[in-house]
Amino acid sequence: MATLSVQSISAAGLDPTYASAAAGGDKVKPGRTTFLHVINGGGSSITVTLVAPGNYYGSVANPDPTYTVGASGEMLIPVPPTPFANSADSGLASITYSGVTTVTVAALRI
Repeated sequence: MATLSVQSISAAGLDPTYASAAAGGDKVKPGRTTFLHVINGGGSSITVTLVAPGNYYGSVANPDPTYTVGASGEMLIPVPPTPFANSADSGLASITYSGVTTVTVAALRI
């Protein structure tokens, strides 16, 4: 599991750096304006899951939202602090992928 560095988009713009999606998933510091940019270079759709730690009521677990990135597609996925910041993991959010072959990611902040 790799921790992605959040890259800030300034008024001058940004030429982002992308990393290969890690087979065991990735982590990122969530924020109000933080997004995960996922590029799927493969011929099949993949599912990206944001892990929402903890419970939202009693013993009912927070749901983990999933996003389908189509074949040869891309998607910007918001990663806000609530509910994704995991206090047990230095406030990082965890992301998993159903497949990682030809999948690249970048964490961006505006």
